[in-house]
Amino acid sequence: MQRRTFLLGLLWLGACSTTAPLQSGSRRYRSDVRLSGRLSVSYQVAGKPQSLQGKFDWLQRGEQIDIELLSPLGQTMARIAITPTRARLEQSNGEVSEASSIDQLTEQHLGWALPVEGMRYWLQGFMRDAQRQLITITPEQTGTLRSDGWRLRYVSWQADETAATPKRIDFARDSAASGLALKVVIDRWQEAE
Repeated sequence: MQRRTFLLGLLWLGACSTTAPLQSGSRRYRSDVRLSGRLSVSYQVAGKPQSLQGKFDWLQRGEQIDIELLSPLGQTMARIAITPTRARLEQSNGEVSEASSIDQLTEQHLGWALPVEGMRYWLQGFMRDAQRQLITITPEQTGTLRSDGWRLRYVSWQADETAATPKRIDFARDSAASGLALKVVIDRWQEAE
């Protein structure tokens, strides 16, 4: 009986520790960050629903962002390099394309737009207002948010050394006709060196 009470007590303590709210803490936007995780994309091509799953590596150093999109087994599907004036996409077959907009470039060559300009903030739990000022998103904000023509929902958060950081974010284009929706799960994140 004592052992059973002890085990029930441990289970109760475990439940309390996992359901405690995450604190926003002193989270700050980092211009140099490395993230990796998984993504799921639903989109339409010629009116037909398509989907894909994979992994991603995201390296952000100031205004430059390098992204590698990988298959679920780890093969490179595409490499993306973005500077303030240019976007470059290299596909697994070696084909290289460049444009001024990464959204346009990915939509043209992958069939779906990757909203990198917004993601640079969303992945860290921030968004910009109409005056382009950063707004901190907290774990308490469970409703749908709107930013740069996209609907965002922060589904779950994880504990960082000092604050809560996003774990899973769902975002979809505001235009329902586009059928474009992404789910991102961040598995690892650290400051870039």
